[in-house]
Amino acid sequence: MSLQRKIIHIDMDAFYASVEQRDFPEYRGKPLVVGGSPEGRGGVVATASYEARKYGIHSAMSSKTAQRLCPTALFVFPRFDAYKAVSRQIHAIFHRYTDLIEPLSLDEAYLDVTEDKLGIGYAMDIAQAIKQAIKEELSLTASAGVSVNKFVAKIASGMQKPDGLTFIGPSKVTAFMEQLPVEKFHGVGRVTAARMKQMGLHTGADLKKMPEADLIRHFGKTGKFYYQIVRGIDERPVEPDRETKSISVEDTYQEDLTTKEAMLRELETLTEKLEERLLRARLKGRTVTVKFKFHDFTISTRSHSLITSFNDRVRLLDTVRLILDKADLSDRKVRLLGVGLSNFDASGEEAGAAQRGNQLRLF
Repeated sequence: MSLQRKIIHIDMDAFYASVEQRDFPEYRGKPLVVGGSPEGRGGVVATASYEARKYGIHSAMSSKTAQRLCPTALFVFPRFDAYKAVSRQIHAIFHRYTDLIEPLSLDEAYLDVTEDKLGIGYAMDIAQAIKQAIKEELSLTASAGVSVNKFVAKIASGMQKPDGLTFIGPSKVTAFMEQLPVEKFHGVGRVTAARMKQMGLHTGADLKKMPEADLIRHFGKTGKFYYQIVRGIDERPVEPDRETKSISVEDTYQEDLTTKEAMLRELETLTEKLEERLLRARLKGRTVTVKFKFHDFTISTRSHSLITSFNDRVRLLDTVRLILDKADLSDRKVRLLGVGLSNFDASGEEAGAAQRGNQLRLF
């Protein structure tokens, strides 16, 4: 009989902003935005300090909007080399306890501590030790979620931020998933959440009442995932050194889309979400792919590659428009759209920082 897994999800608190406030005392206690300048065409918020978040500022928001919400906010250019160096220090702490580490970005990772190196045995004790080491050695705080699978651990890590530690044990997983609002399920976007609520699906308990076949009929293959996860079933292993091949987002619509204008509006929303994920993962790529699922459930994808790598919303949307213009969608009804970026460039972070340097200086 296999051991029940012990999974920790570590998520650093306002990572980029916290590193800046640690290294530069003049930023401490002030609303700080790490990202693009609000001048000119304006940049994008990579992250914001908790002082800035009180004004409603969040990642992937335009810097112009952030400045409007908090005119006194400080805008600072990201120092990716510094963040990567700190990330390596954080991972060195992780490796004291386990080598089963799956990084999601510079500031976020899954750890499988089912069999920890030090023989501690209790995942909560390990998570607390990791948090304490990060605080004492790096003067930063992290939040941790502890559970029996990746999905629940990730949700748990965000429940008591900042500097939180949340345990959802095996006996609590079922009740936890049943009370979880549908918008908190990973992969459920604004449109899908609204559609679910129109169907009377407000919580995991509501989803649990639906047969698997009905969930698949309404939400495609993601319906199978909903069926399993609401029952606490998530068999995905923690994958060390997992290479990200692509990042994508998609959504299913309550009413079929019949015009390219309607599709473009939805693709604009998806592009914003994709940019946020790319910024968090610090990835830049060359190939944009748009996915179409039609009313008869057939699927078609169209891709376009650029010479240089990128991850900004402007070029993503420009490429999406190009793909949409060339797509033959005559008399086709679209029930799902997706957009993704692939063909990643290992040096994408540095290239992007240099290219956008004039938009990311300190104010």
